Amino acid sequence: MSTKADQKVPELDFDTPALKRHRKVRALKDRGASVGIAIGGSSVILAVLLICFYLMYEVAPLFSGASIEQKGSYSLPVEESGKSLYLTSEEQTEIGFRVAENGDMIYFNIADGSVIKNVGNPLGQPTAFALESDTSRMMAFAYADGRVLVAKQNYKTTYPDGVRLITPSIEYPYGVEGIQVADFAPRQLSIRDNDERLTLAVIGDQQAQVVRLNKEVNFITEEVELTEARTEIPFVEGTRALLISGDQRYLYVADVNGMMSEFDIRDLSDVSTKDQIDLIEGDAQLVSMRYLLGQSSVMVADSSGRVSQWFNVRDENNVEHLTYIRDVQHPTGLVDMAMEHRRKGFATLDDRGVVSIFNATSSRQVVDERVSDDTARMISFAPRANGLLLEDSKDLHFFDVDNEHPEVSWSSIWGKVWYEGYQEPTYTWQSSAANNDFEPKYSLMPLAFGTIKAAFYAMLMAVPLAICGAIYTAYFMAAPLRRKIKPIIELMEALPTVILGFLAGLFFAPFLEENLAAAFSILIVLPVGILLFSFIWSRMPAGIRWMVPEGWQPLLLIPVIVLLGWFCVAMSPVIELNFFDGNIRGFITNDLGITFDQRNALVVGFAMGFAVIPTIFSITEDAIFSVPKALTQGSLALGATYWQTMTRVVLPTASPGIFSAIMIGMGRAVGETMIVLMATGNTPIMDFNIFEGMRTLAANLAVEVPESEVGSSHYRILFLAAFVLFVFTFVVNTIAETVRQHLRKKYGSL
Repeated sequence: MSTKADQKVPELDFDTPALKRHRKVRALKDRGASVGIAIGGSSVILAVLLICFYLMYEVAPLFSGASIEQKGSYSLPVEESGKSLYLTSEEQTEIGFRVAENGDMIYFNIADGSVIKNVGNPLGQPTAFALESDTSRMMAFAYADGRVLVAKQNYKTTYPDGVRLITPSIEYPYGVEGIQVADFAPRQLSIRDNDERLTLAVIGDQQAQVVRLNKEVNFITEEVELTEARTEIPFVEGTRALLISGDQRYLYVADVNGMMSEFDIRDLSDVSTKDQIDLIEGDAQLVSMRYLLGQSSVMVADSSGRVSQWFNVRDENNVEHLTYIRDVQHPTGLVDMAMEHRRKGFATLDDRGVVSIFNATSSRQVVDERVSDDTARMISFAPRANGLLLEDSKDLHFFDVDNEHPEVSWSSIWGKVWYEGYQEPTYTWQSSAANNDFEPKYSLMPLAFGTIKAAFYAMLMAVPLAICGAIYTAYFMAAPLRRKIKPIIELMEALPTVILGFLAGLFFAPFLEENLAAAFSILIVLPVGILLFSFIWSRMPAGIRWMVPEGWQPLLLIPVIVLLGWFCVAMSPVIELNFFDGNIRGFITNDLGITFDQRNALVVGFAMGFAVIPTIFSITEDAIFSVPKALTQGSLALGATYWQTMTRVVLPTASPGIFSAIMIGMGRAVGETMIVLMATGNTPIMDFNIFEGMRTLAANLAVEVPESEVGSSHYRILFLAAFVLFVFTFVVNTIAETVRQHLRKKYGSL
C-alpha cells in the first residue's frame, strides 16, 4: 500500500500547443503596441518639427537681403539735350521719363532706351528745376525772367485688342504761360501744392521770394480762382537746397556747409526765422536734402557719406523743432540720393558707383553693390521700388530690384523705434491705416508684453483657487462629495471660451465697472466672512455640528459666499458715495492718475482665470489623490496632524504633478485667444496697469491673419509672432519638464 509521500506529484507542462500559441499572440501584441507607440510618438515629434520648420520657412524671407540685377544699358535718350535733372518711370516700369538740362521732357522705352515722345519746354531753357513729390508727379521750372512753369506727368492706360497700351503726356495745371514769381532769375526752386493752395519759393543770386496762390471755388461758375500773396525772405548765401514742408507751414533753406535756416511762412505778411540748425558734422558739404514719403522726414546727405533723418518734435511748450533722429554712414562721399515712392526707403549713390538701399526707420541696409564703373551722376526709383534707374557719364542703366521686406529688422521688432510724429522712441504695433503715407509699425514687444500680462493676471486668480480647492477636495473632502464635486469642476472646462469671452465683454465688464467698490471690498469681506463663519460653526453645540456628516461641511459655505457677495454688491454704491464722492472710476482716473478702460486686465483675469481653473484643479487633484495612502497613514501613525501630513508629506510627493498643472495652465493662458479678444480693449500697449487692456500674440493672429496680404511683410511678421508663441511654449515646457524631473528625484524616495 502506497502512502501520500510515495505518490508522484504531476508535473505542469508549459509548452502545450495552446500556451505556445498564447505566448506568440501576446508577443505579437507587445511588438505591435511598441511599434504603434513608437510611430505615434515619432509622428507627434515630426509634426511639431514640421510646424517649426514651416514657421521658419515663412519667416526667413524677412531677414534675407535684397538683390539688384542689371536689365538694360543704353545711351542717354536724346543725349544732345544734356544731362538729366530728374529721372523716373511709370507704374509698370515700361516707360521711363527724364527731364533734360535744356528743359525737354523725354519719355523713352525702359527696355531699350528708344524715344517714345520728346516734349519741348514751352518757355525755353530753365534756370532751376524742382519736384513737388514723386507720388504727385508734379514738377516746376524756373526761368531767367522770373516765371515758373508747373508741369505734371500723366499716363493713360488703354487696352486696344486686349493689349495694354500706356500713352504718356504732359499737363500744365496752372497754364502754359507760367506764373510770374520774381523779377530775377531763380537759381533754387521749391514747390508744394495741395487742394487749398500752391506755394512757390525761389532764390536768385542776391534775392529770395515766396509766392502763395490760395485756391477758392467760385460758387457760380464752379471754377477755381487764385488769390496771390507774396513776400521776400532773408537771402542765404551759398544756398544748396530749398524745401517747403508738406503742410506749407515752414521753408527750409540750407547752404553748402549744411547750415539750415527754418522760416515760418504760415503768414506771408509776417515771415520770421524760426530756427537755425547745423545739419552736417565736421567739414563735409551738403549733397542733397529731400523729403521721405509723407513729407514729414527730411533726409540730409553730405559728402562724408552720412545720411541723417530729421523731423519735427514738439517740446515741453508744444513748439515744433526739427530734430535729429538717426543716421547711416558710408565709407566714402555721396553724389546722389533717391527716395522710394511708397515706403520709407531710400537709395544712395557714392563716387565709386556703389548703390546702397536702406530703410529709414529700421536703419537696415539691404543692398550695397557697385553697379557702375563710370562717373555716376543720378539714381531714381520706379514707383513700386522694383526698379532703379542710374545715369552715369556715358549711359543710362536700368536695374531690377528685389526688396520685399526692408522695413523689418531685429531692432525694429524688439527695440524702441522713433517713428514720425512721435515725441520719443516707443514700442508700437500698428500694421495698417487709412492713408497711403502711413508707415507700418511692427514691434512685437507690446504683443509679447500683453501675452505675459494676460497670463499673469489669469494665473494670479486661477492658481490659488485651483490648488487650494484641489488640496481640500483630494485630502479633506468626504469621498461621496468628492465624486460629485470633481466632475462638476472638470465639466467647466468644456464651456467654449468664446462664450466666456462674450459674457465677459458684454456683461461682466460693464457690471464690474458699475460695481468696482464691490470687486475690491469682496477681497476683504469674503475671507473675513468665511473665517468668521468657521469660527462660529466651531463654537456651535456638538448636536448641531453632528447633524452635518464629516467632510460635507463645505456645502454650508455656499449660502454664506452668496450672501457675502450680494452684501458687497448692495453696499457698493454706499462705499462709492462715502469714500469716493460717488465716482470711483473718476477717483482712479483723476486723483490717482491711472487710466481706466472698461475692458481691462481685471476682466481678463476673472474670465480667463475661470477658464484655466478646471485644468489646474483636475491635474493637481489627481496628483494629490494619487499619493500612496501608506505615506499618509504612516505619518498620522507617528503623531503628525492632518495639516502636517499634508504640508510635509503629501504636497512634496505630489509637487511634480502640481508644478505640471501650473505649467499646463500657464500654457493654456498664454495661448488663449477668444477671451482676450472679446474681453479686452485689444489695444497693443505696454502698461501693467490692471485697469487697462492689452493685445496678445494669439489674439493678434486671430484678428489680422485673415486681412493680411499673402507674402507681405505684415503676413510674415504674423508668422513670426506665431513662431514666438511656439518657442515660448517650447521653452516653458522644457523648463517645466526639467523641474518636474528634479522634484520627482528629490521626493521619489518618500
